[in-house]
Amino acid sequence: MRREGQPETGGDAVSEEEPGYGIGAVARRLGVPASTLRTWNLRYGIGPSRRSPGGHRRYDEADLRRLQEMNRLVRSGMPPADAARLALRQRQPAAGERSTGDAGAGEQAAPPAGGAAVASGRPARRDAGRLAGPAAPPEDAREAAPESPVAEPGLLSAAMLARAVAAMDAPAVSVALDAALAAHGVLWTWERLVLPVFAAISRRQWETGAGIDIEHLFSNRLQAALVRFSAHAPAPVHPRPVLLAAAEEEQHTLAIQALAAALAGLAVETRVLGARTPYSALADAMRRVGPAAVFVWSQTPATGEPAPLGGLPGLRPACRVIAGGPGWGEGMPTEVVRVTTFRDAISAVMTTLR
Repeated sequence: MRREGQPETGGDAVSEEEPGYGIGAVARRLGVPASTLRTWNLRYGIGPSRRSPGGHRRYDEADLRRLQEMNRLVRSGMPPADAARLALRQRQPAAGERSTGDAGAGEQAAPPAGGAAVASGRPARRDAGRLAGPAAPPEDAREAAPESPVAEPGLLSAAMLARAVAAMDAPAVSVALDAALAAHGVLWTWERLVLPVFAAISRRQWETGAGIDIEHLFSNRLQAALVRFSAHAPAPVHPRPVLLAAAEEEQHTLAIQALAAALAGLAVETRVLGARTPYSALADAMRRVGPAAVFVWSQTPATGEPAPLGGLPGLRPACRVIAGGPGWGEGMPTEVVRVTTFRDAISAVMTTLR
């Protein structure tokens, strides 16, 4: 009889006829809700890589090791986006070699490449306003600047806004976002309200497996508030616009919409090309528009192959290519500027325009 949580095969290896683990078995083995495993697969591309003869997706041993490593890193305090990126790059162990996810209870798993800062679950430096974007980017919100313990007169604190979001009080959420944007602009609102609220949503999803509904509501209300804010932006003063696009197959665009609104408030004209922009289409747009800068967003590792950025056309006058988001892999072309915070993204664009 097969033991609960063991591969559905007659031996240690996973055969082609009866590939490995179902999602329920993996959830029980890791102590992680099945809904969380589905979210990890959707957002970060860390999921089942095999199919059964009936066409069902199944986890094999390598998938399980990656998930064990991601689960270990998340439980140590690392944001899920960073944990997934490290787990996906983890070296597969040779025959007879133990993986980091299989370390015994009395053993210290080897820290991932990147030094003590990464091994501790924290980036090398704490950046207020890490770039993020969903559906939502709650993973990086833990690095946001701490909110003021007392709300300003006429404004909700992040905790108050999070409660309104949890109650799905869409009108209150919209009013709060409009007031914060009018009073302080996009950068302050992103760092002091948006990222802390997404962090609260992320914790709810991790602990309960629920919260996709409130995440989508908050994302929708935020997008609408950014559009309203941009409608009252000053007239552009620079003759060349900035192109903003998501990488090929990247469907998350909230971060580039927020960046567009922030630049609009600084009198910078933008063209937002949106989700899943083919690099050929981006190249055509660059030739037609002649932008001063191009910002390309990648949230998930599956969309973050950096090599195509080096193939974008050179323009005269020169155009700076900026890559943002947690999805980008190794090997970024030297001519491409890599940014990881909202402040740095704005700074990289504005430096180009000076």
